[in-house]
Amino acid sequence: QVQLVESGGGWVQPGGSLRLSCAASGFTLDHYDIGWFRQAPGKEREGLSCISRINGSTIYADPVKGRFTISRDIAKNSAYLQMNNLKPEDTAVYYCATLSRTQGCLTPPWLLAAWGQGTLVTVSS
Repeated sequence: QVQLVESGGGWVQPGGSLRLSCAASGFTLDHYDIGWFRQAPGKEREGLSCISRINGSTIYADPVKGRFTISRDIAKNSAYLQMNNLKPEDTAVYYCATLSRTQGCLTPPWLLAAWGQGTLVTVSS
């Protein structure tokens, strides 16, 4: 059974950091482009970052560029999103996803193929 499970969310004060994890089971994560997305209440889902299966290239959306870092650990079949200097506007449910083979990391707009249940990140003082 193909499954993605996110973890690592929680409450953090502005300026703080969190590291989100995405554990894959039922398939090999490294065979896919991986993306991180978020959705805040009342807003559309937003693509944040992706990492290419081909060469490990990474792409970041402007709101998180310089603050977030995407990575993957092949041995652990997992992906991560390191989030630094968090802001209140980063409050959202965060999802990891595998991306479509035809609209993947290097060929936006990113199209999700499979995704997890999400993990809530709350940034407030």
